[in-house]
Amino acid sequence: MYFLNLSLFQFLAIFGSISVISVALYLLDRSRRKQVVSTLRFWVAAENPVAAARRKHVQQPWSLLLQLLGMALLLLAIAQLRLGAPALAGRDHVLILETSAWMGARSGNRTLMDIARERARRYVRALPARDRVMLVRADALATPATAFEPDRRKVEAAIQASEPGATALDLDQAFAFARHIQSQQGRRSGEIAFIGSGRTTERDSGAAVQPAPRNLRVISIPDAIENTGLRKVGLRRSATDPDVWEIYVSAHNYGAQPRTVTVSLNYGSRDPATRTPAGSQRITIKPASDAEATFEYRTASSGMIGVYLTPHDAFPADDHADIELPAQPTLNVTVYSNQPELLKPVLAATPRVTAVYRKPAEYRANDTGLVILDRFIPPQRPAADSIWIDPPAAGSPIPVRTTVTNVPFAGWDSAHPAAAGIRTKDFKLETATVFEAAPTDGRIGEVQAGPVIVARPGNPKIVVLGFDPALSAMRYELATPLLFANLLRWISPEIFRRWEISGGSVGAVKLEMDQNTARKDVKVTAEDGSALPFTLRDKTVNFFAGAPGAVRVVAGDREYMYSLTLPELADSKWKPPATALKGIPFYAPVLDRAADLWPWLALAGALCLLAEWVLYGRFRRSLRSRPLVMRRPQSASVEARR
Repeated sequence: MYFLNLSLFQFLAIFGSISVISVALYLLDRSRRKQVVSTLRFWVAAENPVAAARRKHVQQPWSLLLQLLGMALLLLAIAQLRLGAPALAGRDHVLILETSAWMGARSGNRTLMDIARERARRYVRALPARDRVMLVRADALATPATAFEPDRRKVEAAIQASEPGATALDLDQAFAFARHIQSQQGRRSGEIAFIGSGRTTERDSGAAVQPAPRNLRVISIPDAIENTGLRKVGLRRSATDPDVWEIYVSAHNYGAQPRTVTVSLNYGSRDPATRTPAGSQRITIKPASDAEATFEYRTASSGMIGVYLTPHDAFPADDHADIELPAQPTLNVTVYSNQPELLKPVLAATPRVTAVYRKPAEYRANDTGLVILDRFIPPQRPAADSIWIDPPAAGSPIPVRTTVTNVPFAGWDSAHPAAAGIRTKDFKLETATVFEAAPTDGRIGEVQAGPVIVARPGNPKIVVLGFDPALSAMRYELATPLLFANLLRWISPEIFRRWEISGGSVGAVKLEMDQNTARKDVKVTAEDGSALPFTLRDKTVNFFAGAPGAVRVVAGDREYMYSLTLPELADSKWKPPATALKGIPFYAPVLDRAADLWPWLALAGALCLLAEWVLYGRFRRSLRSRPLVMRRPQSASVEARR
């Protein structure tokens, strides 16, 4: 006989508190009641009653006993008193099955996952039939596959459906989840059984070390497998030649013997059969070490580059990575001017700009990219982004306030991206148009009378200059090419964006940038366009990707592409504590099962309280009590009237 919900100490403490309160209430004096009598002549008032000290005693002991007995029975029902021994009661076990990427490695003619599934089924079948089991699949995240399930067929079906994932094992998180879920159940906690290889990620240096569960059982999967795989692939365009990709490949030897492998590249479409070789190198990697290889490949178009590691080993999933290279972005600029030689130098300074020069009479409204209109108003406004240089007042896209002559230039709006980094000495504008800027417009450059360079955001973007920089005193300033470069960057930022592409493994990613970037200028998006949560501390962006795919990080004028297709493998091997149980358990068969008594105890407690209420409560007093009516004698009434 034992308690399921409460310990003996808890039961005695609660019942003792209830008993003390009940006895104290019975020792209190009875409350005075009002009696109706016929006259006061038979009542004699005691002028000085003698205080009689008497010992407190319970006037209705049977009522108190019935109440205490009822409370005790109800409390026993709450504690779930059971017949039998605690060993006869069912327990709740948590089975942690490792589903990390490493479980896809082959050992003989089977994978580690096949061995783990077979041992998990043996463990479940060895448990007593009265026990419940929860299956938890563990890789970088601990994911419950079932609830606490008494049906062994459902648990075995979930075991059979378990497959290796793409991330490494985080064993601390799995143990923490198992402890938490067992503490939430009302039944007795059973074992926390771990079945897997135990190759786990290293703990964060700042994280506290969590002890292993005391009820831990470990069923290890031997994994003495030699493996060499790709660790990281990095690509970026050359700083001297933007058409050349610099490629960096890092491979790691997870085994105990040195290995010589060949790193080869091919380039082409998504179909590997149509790609052409792009280079190869042989490298030797020491045990538990990395080795690197570098390549260069020239292409301005988009395509797929494949990185291969040969010969293959028992874990081929990390021997191949495909990375998509974006095309070199360019901006098509159409210039309508009678003096194109004035604009050719500033546009030729940007290598990713392709400029076409036409006469104003050749104007077309359907041009794409960027349209520059030099001192003329077209019959129809362009649908693309446009820069208007000294337009006539009639037809200007931004209203003209006034025209000024021989005025000093006042300054630049350094807060606007189009004026970033521009500094000029004192110079005067012979003639300039002052515009009536809207509240949302950017007032890039101003004179005392108002803005003379205005940028209007929207779709399309519009920039209007109230003077021609090449025909004014500004042509002698270094700010002129910088102004046009800033305007091109504001209109089409992708042509100035620096690309860095990385091929790596899924899981936690740490991006260390070489420039400070505000959080509002950082965006992390998945392959389907959804936003990924991230943290930004100093110059480091941290995010987590739990599934293979591409992740795009935009930070200011830089864009980082992550092709997370490689499986994440852990370097460290977890060692089970000496106190942990090991192997498949054996439980002796039990003939009897524990019997629940709480329904009968609850019913008996309710009957005791009902009997006490009927025998000693207000219900019985109302049946027994009758008002005492005394008739007043006639003589007494007459005498009272006199």
